[in-house]
Formats: sequence, C-alpha cells, structure tokens
Amino acid sequence: MTAFDVSKLPGYIDHTLLKADADEQAIRKICEEARQYRFYSVCVNGTWVPLCRELLQGSGVKISVVCGFPLGAMESSVKALEAAKAAEQGAAEIDMVLQIGRLKQGDYAAVREDIRAVVRAVEGQAIVKVIFETGALNEEQKKTACQLSVEAGAHYVKTSTGFGQGGATVEDIALMRSSVPDSIGV
Repeated sequence: MTAFDVSKLPGYIDHTLLKADADEQAIRKICEEARQYRFYSVCVNGTWVPLCRELLQGSGVKISVVCGFPLGAMESSVKALEAAKAAEQGAAEIDMVLQIGRLKQGDYAAVREDIRAVVRAVEGQAIVKVIFETGALNEEQKKTACQLSVEAGAHYVKTSTGFGQGGATVEDIALMRSSVPDSIGV
C-alpha cells in the first residue's frame, strides 16, 4: 500500500454550502476559500451558479449544483430543466437526488427514467452524480439504486444529502463500490 500524498487532499474536496439561508456573502466566502486552498469544487444551490462562475473564473475550481434537492420527489422534467439551466450557466457537475419513494415502492422504471432525464439534459456539459438517502434504504434497495443509476448513464453514486436520516458509512460506501462497475465513481 502506498502512502496518500496529503498535499493532494484539497483537490478532492467539494466545498459545500446548501443551506436555504445561504446569502451572497457566504457564497463569496466559500468561493474565496476554494480558490485559496485549491479545492476541487464548490457545491451550491442553482441560484448561485452565475456568481460562482464569476468568482471562480480562471481558478480551476469547478461548480457543482444540487438538483431535486433535498427530497428528490419532484417531477423528472423539472429536475432535468433545473440541471440543464445549471449546466448552461457553468455547472460542471450535477448532484441529483433519487426518487426514494418510487424506489421503495418498486417503481424501478420511473427511478431509472428520472435519472436518465437529468443525464440527457446535461449530456456533454456536466457529469451526473445520483444521491441516495442510504439511511432510508435497506441493502437491497441500495444495490438496486446503484444498478438503476448505471443503467441510466449516471457517472457517480453518492450516499446522502446530509439533510436526511443517517449519512455516509464505510459499509454503505463499500456496498456501493461493489455494486457499480469501476467506470462509475462512488
């Protein structure tokens, strides 16, 4: 096993601010910090993409935007429109929230098509990461969510929004990694 080069750690960090009461001053601060420390990206709500694009221009810091956040329970066409608008304004990554209720009821076609709609809306412009609320799902549902994400063309799978029950666990990450091909990020 080789040692991890800690100096590369900032390049893996998504500096995130998704609170409903985030204001321009707070967004300016995270963008300044992302530039200073050379973070991978800032992750914000879609309304802040134009400001982030302006503040991060030339820095190499990417913009990530949440879509269907935090519940994932809205109409797929609305998620796709939200994702397309964010990509058009400069977002390089879209973190969409999976339709948990439809997954739990076994409506796999709807879940797959929901993800596919977002993937198609930003194809060639941004990558798509699918967020599951792993704390709300059993092991089989997590595996199914991974498979549906792969089938729909997503680029990554993620554990949680940070706003739901539970959060990332080592066990969930291991399960997700074993449930998707190496070409899909976790």
